[in-house]
Amino acid sequence: MPEAKTRKAAAKDKREGKAPSTQAGEYVHEEIEHVREGKHGARSAKQAIAIGLSKARRAGVKAPAKKTAKKSTRKKAAQDARAAKHPHKTSAKRSRATKQALKREGHSAASHESLARQGKRAAAKRPASSRSAAAKKGARTKGAAERSAAAKKAAKTRTAKRSSGRKSTAKKATRKSATRKTAARKRSTTAKKAARTRSRA
Repeated sequence: MPEAKTRKAAAKDKREGKAPSTQAGEYVHEEIEHVREGKHGARSAKQAIAIGLSKARRAGVKAPAKKTAKKSTRKKAAQDARAAKHPHKTSAKRSRATKQALKREGHSAASHESLARQGKRAAAKRPASSRSAAAKKGARTKGAAERSAAAKKAAKTRTAKRSSGRKSTAKKATRKSATRKTAARKRSTTAKKAARTRSRA
């Protein structure tokens, strides 16, 4: 069952006119937090997201599967949507078995690296026009404070990338300089040895 604060956040998103995907995002975020806290694991970031989406659909969020999704994914999404219309008590036996299975999985699926990889893979499947439209819509629906926070975060990320790039360039330059010095010393030593050999002769 989703937590009360998650349901409230999703309801708030709906009142503000945000997209169903944004509302479903609250449930996905909850699932990611559960994996990080160690309540249960997940085989991959994709599985953790799928569990969150299933929770959202069962809670009444209208987030149907894409037409391009697998047949099994579309079938599960339709099943979740029907369950939202006709709520029933969850089977305790089935719920217990699911929890036990998830507890056996690892927790790396909720890491920042794993989620970033999943996000990049998902974005790569979409055309540039779709990504652009989503970014514009996100900017419209965000409040001034959220836009400001996002801009500051982006600026920090850019600065961090630039500084790390400069550090790596400096390290490379230092290594090259050291290599050149070593080569010069070797040449000097070889020349001295050759000169000594000639003088003896």
